[in-house]
Amino acid sequence: MTGKQHIDLLQALSAGPDLPRTGRRLLDFARQQVPGRRCWALEGIGSYGAGLAIFLNQAGEQVVEVCRPKRAANRGGRKTDMLDAIRAAKEALVTEHLIQPRLRGEREALRVLLATRSGAVLASTAAINQLKALIVSAPDELRAELRKLKRPAQIAYCAQFRDRPAQDLEHRMTVRAMRSTAQRIQALQTEAKELENEILALVRQQALELLGLLGVGPITAAQILVSWSHQGRFRSEAAFASFAGVSPISASSGLTNRHRLNRSGDRQLNRAMHTITLVRMRLDPSTKTYVARKIAEGKSSRDAQRCLKRVICRQIFKILERAGRNRLGNLEELAQAA
Repeated sequence: MTGKQHIDLLQALSAGPDLPRTGRRLLDFARQQVPGRRCWALEGIGSYGAGLAIFLNQAGEQVVEVCRPKRAANRGGRKTDMLDAIRAAKEALVTEHLIQPRLRGEREALRVLLATRSGAVLASTAAINQLKALIVSAPDELRAELRKLKRPAQIAYCAQFRDRPAQDLEHRMTVRAMRSTAQRIQALQTEAKELENEILALVRQQALELLGLLGVGPITAAQILVSWSHQGRFRSEAAFASFAGVSPISASSGLTNRHRLNRSGDRQLNRAMHTITLVRMRLDPSTKTYVARKIAEGKSSRDAQRCLKRVICRQIFKILERAGRNRLGNLEELAQAA
């Protein structure tokens, strides 16, 4: 099998439905070329490469994840599937710490629920903004009915609107639009709440101790679990902090000795850490004392907040690793008992 046929197989794996057959051909080709131990460097394991990664893992192959290969800097840089495969292999060879793919199963279940809930929340917010715009431009008599109501009461009131045949066309159609929009908001909010309950049940099964931390709710905990994936994926809590974007980056120059914000890493995980930090700074007395001490040492309020994020990240990582070891031990005991 030539290299071109190899690339054709990879494309078939991405686009074709017959994964076992094409995957077996690709695996046979790899075993002919490399009879001993092999390592597969895959890009896009969370999307188009997910099926291939699962197939290779089930076949007992070692799979690592690589980031998007760097393109050539010059304008004449070529871009083909063959070149992308070579770049991915070279990146895996020169990378000091290889990236383990995230697990499927419970973690993937949390991820899809989080993504679906996020879509429902965004759609609900857009519908609420649309309803507010309808209220602002509504006829005066209709706007007067809603003026003194709070937002939840406005939504409930508009959802119960009935047709008003005695009014003019503008009034009737505005009522129709408000009712439809308010009912859509209620449906989306109900969907988001049901998904949140499903997420909470899964989080309780995987890391109940995480929910006991101040500032950690079901959505925040689920995002942390999705980004962390499994015990042993990160070589240290410093690597986890870097992945979360809370590790300070040195920005010293001359007589100035300071650190700046880390803008890399998983931004959704960083958002979860930021939410926990804000809640603790508002409600936790020990956190308030810690921030005040950092400010007294000469740090700015933002720098003190960054230090706090790093402390929270260390605490969460220890809990996750401990929970992961406990779950692994329980699974081994069940396997031995079976």
